[in-house]
Amino acid sequence: MNKIGVVLSGGGVRGFAHLGLLKVLDELQVKPAAISGVSAGAIFGALYASGKSPDEILLFAKNNSYLHFSNLLWRKEGLFSMETLRNILLENLPVNTFESLKIPLYVNATDFMHNKTIFFSSGELIKPLIASASFPVLFEPVSHENSRLVDGGLLDNFPVEPLLNLCDKIIGSHVNKLASIPNPDIKFSKAAMIERCFHLAIANSVYSKVHLCDIFLEPLLDSFGLFRMKNLDQIFEIGYQTALKEKDNILKLVE
Repeated sequence: MNKIGVVLSGGGVRGFAHLGLLKVLDELQVKPAAISGVSAGAIFGALYASGKSPDEILLFAKNNSYLHFSNLLWRKEGLFSMETLRNILLENLPVNTFESLKIPLYVNATDFMHNKTIFFSSGELIKPLIASASFPVLFEPVSHENSRLVDGGLLDNFPVEPLLNLCDKIIGSHVNKLASIPNPDIKFSKAAMIERCFHLAIANSVYSKVHLCDIFLEPLLDSFGLFRMKNLDQIFEIGYQTALKEKDNILKLVE
């Protein structure tokens, strides 16, 4: 039986689509041999690897919307602190180590001071998760040794690398597909402009690694903002339906 690895991209709120894939895997009784995730993908991957079901994670997130501005704290190096998220994760991942997880997990963050990607897979769990999701400027960086860490998606928003020599087959879930904009007169908010620039900048690095996946899922979610905690059920369902279309191919990977 083949060992199945799962890659979960970053993508803010769009990352809830990853839960749809994980639900399909549960329904097909396909247990990943390892998960590699960044930013939102890292957080959802950790919760899933701890034993929580995708439906439980969705409910947890809806009841603990840490991205609501009323829950965020101002900081000098970033507009907001991740302290609320840290506390929520500690409540749901009380044994704060990678070793406590039921599925091996790899998490990447960007070393902002030394211009490189760092992977974590052992030791303290919560700190790398927070670092991996710390979108620059919006959230404060995380101190680590002699450097500072920010969102892993800056340099590697599709961290397939740790799984290449570990798993026989790989399923990739990327939630930042960019649709073309046919209307030249459309007006962008500043937030929408920043989001699109970010994803345009990192798109080539993501698509250069698609060939490393046996199944590559890319639900169309560009109408959902990175940080708007609305329509979570809809995003989840889009991810679920996208993965469900590949159920026969997923089962073939296991054989």
